[in-house]
Amino acid sequence: MEARAEIGVFGGSGFYSFLDDVEEVTVETPYGHPSDSYFIGEIGGKKVAFLPRHGRRHQLPPHMINYRANVWGMKSLGVKRVFGPCASGSLKTEVGLGHFVVCDQFVDRTWGRRDTFYDGPVTTHVSAADPYCPALRRALVSGGRGLGITTHDGGTVVVIQGPRFSTRAESRWFSGMGWDVINMTGYPEGYLARELELCYANISLITDYDVGVADDPSMPPVSHHDVVKAFNENNARLRELLFKVIPELPAELDCDCGSALAGARG
Repeated sequence: MEARAEIGVFGGSGFYSFLDDVEEVTVETPYGHPSDSYFIGEIGGKKVAFLPRHGRRHQLPPHMINYRANVWGMKSLGVKRVFGPCASGSLKTEVGLGHFVVCDQFVDRTWGRRDTFYDGPVTTHVSAADPYCPALRRALVSGGRGLGITTHDGGTVVVIQGPRFSTRAESRWFSGMGWDVINMTGYPEGYLARELELCYANISLITDYDVGVADDPSMPPVSHHDVVKAFNENNARLRELLFKVIPELPAELDCDCGSALAGARG
């Protein structure tokens, strides 16, 4: 397929209207159907493909998303760099509501998700030591701070299976481990992008404090309604950030994402 886009954006909860003048494209993959059509438009002279990872009607819960099809579809459209904004809970009091966290590490607490393209016969082990593109991360941190958004440079996201939220005990455990944010979609999306040698950066949009952070039984537990409401309030700033960062990306990034398979096979 001829390249149709160079930048990809996966939309999270409530983030379904990103580009204005778009072409809707259906993509077939060897891994089944992606979450929805891809919507292709232009930002600052760059072609951008947007995919609502839960589907445009939010019909797919986190554990039912076909992450492999979603990422493969981006690659097949010609995308080389992917942004993955997602609603997240804070595990630290200093990571406040409305903050953006540009993560540099993840902890996987999911199970049963198809999380590799390499099921054999050639054994392939792609490093996840530094799972996010450092060049995209730098661009997001600089862009966010330039816009006056409280943007944390680095942080660990723990990804839980969902659709269940954490118990207070689990939340205290995650917080006690020193992890920063929690969500349900950060894995395996970013790692699959690495397996396909794509640049990928996570933007965690803080919508709530996870239930164990305050260690206060009177603190109301997080609800999906609250998450979507807070995420919608952040949408304008997220759109502003991406519309600033994407046009400024250089033709070549200073990173090794494009050679992730080097040394991954015996």
